[in-house]
Amino acid sequence: MSSVKIYDTTLRDGSQAEGISFTVEDKIRIAHKLDELGAHYVEGGWPGSNPRDIDFFEKANRAKFSQTRITAFGSTRYPEKKVEDDVVLQALLKTETQVVTLFGKTWDLHVKDALGTSLDENLRMIFESVAYIKKHREEVLFDCEHFFDGYKNNPDYALKAIKEAESAGADWIILCDTNGGSLPHEVRSIFEEVKKSISVKMGIHAHNDSEVAIANSLTAVQAGAEQVQGTINGIGERCGNANLVSVIANLKIKMGIDCITDEQMQSLKDASAFVDELANRAHWNQQPFVGKSAFAHKGGVHVNAVRKNALTYEHIEPEKVGNHQRILVSDLSGKSNVLHKAKEYGIDIDDKDPKVAKILNSLKESENLGFQYEGAEASFELMMRDALGQKEVFFEFIGFRVIVEKRKEDEEPISEATVKLRVNGVQEVSAAEGIGPINALDKAIKKALVKFYPELEDVNLYDYKVRILEEKKGTRAKTRVLVESGDHHSKWGTVGVSENIIEASWQALIDSIDYKLNQATKRGVH
Repeated sequence: MSSVKIYDTTLRDGSQAEGISFTVEDKIRIAHKLDELGAHYVEGGWPGSNPRDIDFFEKANRAKFSQTRITAFGSTRYPEKKVEDDVVLQALLKTETQVVTLFGKTWDLHVKDALGTSLDENLRMIFESVAYIKKHREEVLFDCEHFFDGYKNNPDYALKAIKEAESAGADWIILCDTNGGSLPHEVRSIFEEVKKSISVKMGIHAHNDSEVAIANSLTAVQAGAEQVQGTINGIGERCGNANLVSVIANLKIKMGIDCITDEQMQSLKDASAFVDELANRAHWNQQPFVGKSAFAHKGGVHVNAVRKNALTYEHIEPEKVGNHQRILVSDLSGKSNVLHKAKEYGIDIDDKDPKVAKILNSLKESENLGFQYEGAEASFELMMRDALGQKEVFFEFIGFRVIVEKRKEDEEPISEATVKLRVNGVQEVSAAEGIGPINALDKAIKKALVKFYPELEDVNLYDYKVRILEEKKGTRAKTRVLVESGDHHSKWGTVGVSENIIEASWQALIDSIDYKLNQATKRGVH
């Protein structure tokens, strides 16, 4: 097979996932991002189900898409209704999209128990609905809902339903594993059987309830599917849909099937992160192909091998999907990791330099205390530069004080921090209030330093994570604080460890500012 069409339903099926709600503006932005990625179809929603989807189609009609065809989704007509009077079909026609996807029942159990109608009436519903929409629209897809379950239960009826859609003029027949319970060998055999009975193009729509939605989609392609439906990052109802990120990468790189261009493939990681951001979800670090950890190496043996030849521990070139190789630093690290990191930071160091051993010892001692540098590489770079005598000192610490005061039961507590620092021999004292003690401390530090280093005005705190390291000690436990900071150009992670959470936070915050100032020096700002 030379090519496969990518049909994205992130905006419809994906938005049915628990905890996900896209605004109309979100949906428009995602549709443009999917267009850039090369998706052939983007299903915008079900216009008969809510006002937000109607609004989306109005805005999408005015937008320009270079490749993507915006698609409206809806059901076949209601039992015993005329197509001209059916509210769902009329709402679909109001969208003015040139592509419409209709879904209908192909499982006899659903016809009887869910629709409460006769098997013959359901066949009429399919034929009349597809024929009616096809009269008004350029392209019609028929989603055979619960097809695999229906075929296993009553293959004759399931095939009859498909043939009604085909004879009514459907351009595509999409076999849906709606409950996500089928396995790849079942998908293959059923797909091959159906393909013998119809001549229209076929596609696959798989759900992930048995965690084989991607495998089912790829198997269907091998059995003749020319379209794969799914969502970015696999978001969707219950356990989600087939993850198009992995589907696209496997089709293109592993199976040699054309679906998007090489250039579009390089935006795969960006598209994945973009959808997560707008869905307000944390990125899954271990996500295949595009996750932060997908090409991350930690053990010294692995790192040593990867530095010689990336193929030793990487199944593809990460750049093909817009990702990159990362060498992690931890107490498992050997010289290879440290040297690789030094190169990454632009630090010139020889592998025979005794300072490499000093850095390794510092690393192991720190991690023994509870420090972790895998999410705090800025702190590791500072530690490395310190060991090499390359870390500049921009201020001296004198002291800090944090007060949290609650005056009335129904009032929010007040947090205030005071810091004392010395810059170029000048003592600076500043105080700030904040939402919580750490926010107050962060504000006070910046207030004290910004008059000397105005570039700190651009630094924001993006993420703040607390991990208890010794659970049995309760509130006396050692705490690790990971902070992610950033400016207009980049983000960086820093770490602090202490039995006192404010002290741990102070360490991470100070490292964050130190890192920013050291980076500015490297760029020649000071």
